[in-house]
Amino acid sequence: MPAPIYLGDETSGAGYALAGVRVRTPEENSESAALAAARAEASLVLVSAAIAARIPEPELRAACLALAPLTLIVPDLSGTVPLPDLAVQLARELGLEAPA
Repeated sequence: MPAPIYLGDETSGAGYALAGVRVRTPEENSESAALAAARAEASLVLVSAAIAARIPEPELRAACLALAPLTLIVPDLSGTVPLPDLAVQLARELGLEAPA
């Protein structure tokens, strides 16, 4: 089984590399291509929140909803981009959101 891939900054990636994860730091405007390549190669893809913020929402959503490979958004060290609020997102998708 191929090793997982982390898409994110080099500093955070250093910790993932110690755990045997392959690290890739995509250039600006190549995040979508990097995500597609990682999904073609690994059974687990970890995407930093900062990189995820630069990928078009429909593309990122499709990757995260796919059963394989498992694609997860993870925090990065800078913390400049917050992780999505999954509870709010799930409530919205289930139609449990209070009407405005």
